[in-house]
Amino acid sequence: MNLKFIKKYFFLANIFLLISLPLKSEEVKKNLNNEHEFNIFTGMFDFSDDGKRSQIIGFQHQNENLVRESFLGTLSPVTGALITQDNATYFYTGVQAMYKVGAINITPSFTPGIYNQGDGKDLGHAVEFKSEVQLSLDLPKESQFGFSYNHISNASLGDKNPGANSYMFNFLKKF
Repeated sequence: MNLKFIKKYFFLANIFLLISLPLKSEEVKKNLNNEHEFNIFTGMFDFSDDGKRSQIIGFQHQNENLVRESFLGTLSPVTGALITQDNATYFYTGVQAMYKVGAINITPSFTPGIYNQGDGKDLGHAVEFKSEVQLSLDLPKESQFGFSYNHISNASLGDKNPGANSYMFNFLKKF
């Protein structure tokens, strides 16, 4: 494992710890009203390609004030970024739907974004599209733990379109 990836992993782990700490002030709690949901994830980028498989870490944000009910379910814009052990990056923004079955949350999403291969896999184009489904379980204190699977592809915008299949473990927290 390279040193840059380890440093980035510990940086995101520290952010995770900071946002997981309980707030002390009741006044601060009242002002926040759980307007934002943060998702920190880690897993395996392109697990189905033995040659370019790589560890992944990332962060996603959702603003609860922008949630809308529609005939498709509860929709919300999301924005995020991920980085692989090989320094490939993907910055994205798009929409997710949210469905609840008891304490289980099913969250499909579609997020176009910009991909930079770094030392990782060449996906064929700078513009890529991520389709994802996430299953998560409600936890106490406005938190969730989940598992997600996604596919990133350029929809044949480039000369080649190998795509990448990834899985992640997610921790979500509302603030």
